[in-house]
Amino acid sequence: MKVAAIQMVSGASLDSNLAQAHALLDQARHAGAELAVLPEYFCLMGRRDTDKLLIAEPPGLGTMQDFLSDTARELGMWIIGGTVPLATDDPQHAANASLVYDPQGRCVARYDKIHLFRFHDGQQGYDEAAVLKAGERPVTFTLTDRSGTAWRVGLSVCYDLRFPELYRQLAADVLVVPAAFTHVTGQAHWEVLLRARAIENQAYVIASAQGGVHENGRQTWGQSMVIDPWGVVLAQQATGAGVVMAELDRARLEEVRRRLPALQHRRL
Repeated sequence: MKVAAIQMVSGASLDSNLAQAHALLDQARHAGAELAVLPEYFCLMGRRDTDKLLIAEPPGLGTMQDFLSDTARELGMWIIGGTVPLATDDPQHAANASLVYDPQGRCVARYDKIHLFRFHDGQQGYDEAAVLKAGERPVTFTLTDRSGTAWRVGLSVCYDLRFPELYRQLAADVLVVPAAFTHVTGQAHWEVLLRARAIENQAYVIASAQGGVHENGRQTWGQSMVIDPWGVVLAQQATGAGVVMAELDRARLEEVRRRLPALQHRRL
């Protein structure tokens, strides 16, 4: 199954971001992708954290969700909508939700980011909990590709990457990580954490990132990539908007798990 990790440098205009996302998804489809993953906050990298609240949509209704549904149907592909802000019962906090659409445009899964990022290095700081409500449950879904092969796909978002117990619970064949890693933390930890999650779970990893300098002055690390179950980076892009293509091979997945049956050797 061919897959695409979409890398973006989203700005403060929802319409412009959706237009760029559509162009990149169309590029992925023409390259043969059956599944494409957009990055975290693909729809908006606002000038203020509270901008997320201004565009938050009720579940099942709104411009961002219509875009994902219509584009999946138009292109006939699976789309994982990085994250979009969805309204909660608290108007001061939105959910950072990753939404999955099948080729018929149906929303088949929703995952709300469980681990909320907080970081301060003395110069810049982030605290997602100020405007986001944390999710509570791991989410997987089953994708059947054109050959009839079924893949168990586990959803996660950005900061989740630092919590390996989540991925153990997902017990998936494909792990998806849309992200907007800061340049500082990404440079230090992004690739090593992604490869570790692939190796220890003997699973493919599709990591779609924001990658560049945004209108709000924030710099994200980029390095979107696809990794195989042995920890080999199959394809990647450093910075800037683009499409990272790779092919997932079920036989390769099964070979790795058969040669080194580490998942069967767990004791704790």
